[in-house]
Amino acid sequence: MRTSFFFLLSFLAAAFPGRAQQNDRPNVIYIYADDLGFGDLGCYGTSKLATPNLDKLAAGGIRFTNAHATSGTCTPSRFALMTGQYPWRQQGTGILPGDASLIIPTDRISLPKVFKNAGYATAIVGKWHLGLGNNVDKNWNATVKPGPNEVGFDYSFIFPATADRVPTVFMENGDVLARDAADPIAVNYTEKIGNDPTGLENPELLKMKASPNHGHNNTIVNGIGRIGWMTGGHRARWVDEEVSATFLVKANEFMEQHANKPFFLYFPLTEPHVPRMPATQFKGKSGLGYRGDAILQLDWTVGQVMKQLEALGIARNTIIIFSSDNGPVLDDGYEDEAVTKLGDHKPLGPLRGGKYSALEGGTRVPFILNWPARVKPAVSEALVCQMDLLASFSALLNQKVPAGQATDSENHADAFLGKATTGRKVLVKQGTKQPTAIIAGDWKYIRPAEGPTVSKSVGIETGNSARPQLYNLKNDLGEKNNLAGSSPERVKELSDLLESITASGRK
Repeated sequence: MRTSFFFLLSFLAAAFPGRAQQNDRPNVIYIYADDLGFGDLGCYGTSKLATPNLDKLAAGGIRFTNAHATSGTCTPSRFALMTGQYPWRQQGTGILPGDASLIIPTDRISLPKVFKNAGYATAIVGKWHLGLGNNVDKNWNATVKPGPNEVGFDYSFIFPATADRVPTVFMENGDVLARDAADPIAVNYTEKIGNDPTGLENPELLKMKASPNHGHNNTIVNGIGRIGWMTGGHRARWVDEEVSATFLVKANEFMEQHANKPFFLYFPLTEPHVPRMPATQFKGKSGLGYRGDAILQLDWTVGQVMKQLEALGIARNTIIIFSSDNGPVLDDGYEDEAVTKLGDHKPLGPLRGGKYSALEGGTRVPFILNWPARVKPAVSEALVCQMDLLASFSALLNQKVPAGQATDSENHADAFLGKATTGRKVLVKQGTKQPTAIIAGDWKYIRPAEGPTVSKSVGIETGNSARPQLYNLKNDLGEKNNLAGSSPERVKELSDLLESITASGRK
């Protein structure tokens, strides 16, 4: 009888891998795409790109249709995710150069610290772009800190900023990989240093032509002009086609090493941010240029993460969250056929705007949460924000948020897990520099703003207008019918609410 009992347990363990762990604390993986649009995935309506792995993730979890980053650009969105605070409340949270100092406070709560305090192993593998060290001038040839490890990650494998900015190196726990004392690294964002060829002086060396007026004509690395100047570190410089696979290997290693205890993995990818230079196996496969190919690579990477979880027997009790830091952009510095081969594909779906915009296309992004052990498949219209994950996971893990910290983050765990159909009542949104819009229920107000209505350098509607804008998003998701003239009372109500929130130290 005893033998039969243990045989049954072995059979169940083999038939349902991870089943014995389903009542334990879940592992959490947050996969962050870069510049992915609301309409770029099959599960969000496109028929022009095949994204089977993300479609599968959505079909087995909750697909949110009203989920937002706080901002229309990457650094501020990532700041809000990490801190639970609107980025415009702190100076210096705009798009950072590659030599910026750390902007995440090391003495306050952060998303990784929530997990770390709850006993989780924590890691970041991927793009950082939140600054390193205490100063702009830093020694790249020694350990650079503070950085991700000092804000709550036990392990970090990153590149410092974005793929189009120097230094183009990997860093592991604060150290540049493959650095060489005989070839020291130096970085400068104000003037040229060293003798490396630049896109401006040596355009014949470029394998990807830079668009004019974007600044991608400084130091050339792997035949691609970058923003900023770099010298040294030639052995340490990455190969663009290998970046995504390198991150995947490190992420899989971390999952394997921590399969027997709960872990939090922040996995911010580079796709489809420029320069788009996918691995050879994806080049030309989408028919939409390198941007489309990069999205195929992104989808494949997500599929590999899912396979790793299955192989380790921990898929059932792992939460995978997938989203994007802001809306899409096509021409963002390089001529890579993203525009000329777009065809009928609509990266925005039904939205207006895009990256850098106060319109919905700037911050309304794909958001999928999959947790086989607990979450039933659904489509949710709840208003949620990435900034709310800090408070929500704090509640789920019985962790207290210190008083006066992460004050803009709200606990919407029930909405994230499909137990509630509503989330936030109010969300302030930032196009580029300032808080420019507010959503309250079905209504959205955009305050008057100077500046061009279309950013010519990227061909995106900014949302700027000399007049106030008011839209009912339930009936007009494309923001085509400005109701400000016929609803002055609601305009005043939302304008006053926006002013009150931005003038206060918290929401």
